[in-house]
Amino acid sequence: MIPRTLLGTAQVPQGSELRLFSRGDDFIIALDRNELMSSRMSGSEEALAVMSCERLPRGDTPHLLIGGYGMGFTLRAALAELGPKARISVAELVPEIIDWARGPMAAMTAGCLDDPRVELVMDDVARVIGAATGRYDAILLDVDNGPDGLTRAANNRIYSMAGLATARRALRPGGILAIWSAAADPQFTRRLESAGFAVDPVAVRARSNGKGAKHMIWFARSR
Repeated sequence: MIPRTLLGTAQVPQGSELRLFSRGDDFIIALDRNELMSSRMSGSEEALAVMSCERLPRGDTPHLLIGGYGMGFTLRAALAELGPKARISVAELVPEIIDWARGPMAAMTAGCLDDPRVELVMDDVARVIGAATGRYDAILLDVDNGPDGLTRAANNRIYSMAGLATARRALRPGGILAIWSAAADPQFTRRLESAGFAVDPVAVRARSNGKGAKHMIWFARSR
């Protein structure tokens, strides 16, 4: 078995410690004993971008907000789907995540952060959303393992009724709030509906080859 090598650690503000490992050519970001993300399993993170882009209102100048960067799978998939006039804001709270993207994982991330369509915002995505009114065509969230604050307790506010109302205000009419989760959560589906969204929960496979565990993405359209 190929051993894991610790490449770096990062403290999530008001949260837990993240650790970056390599295992051969693969990378893993772990939180305690939880494997938050792996370069071997990118399918559902890519689907978060591709399926959100498919649901965008018509127009060649969409503005997307992605929170957070992770390993960049969602960002790279969105860039591949969108035209030259699109804008993508990426909100990332942990500076080391970006250092890892530009450092040990630079070959994998392929310079996506330097794309002229991309604006990197080093801030809490909840604050970025709260500062916007009618700004985004889509908000794509993959900051926890589901609609609860796994990486930091403060993230719970994002998924509360107040947080969903804030996200709805930040979207343009007909905009999409897309939230990634490691598992289904019928109660959260009902919460989205109660917050005034038309909800389409979709199960997707973890791996890009259609294999692996099933993850969940909620596509919630503002109305």
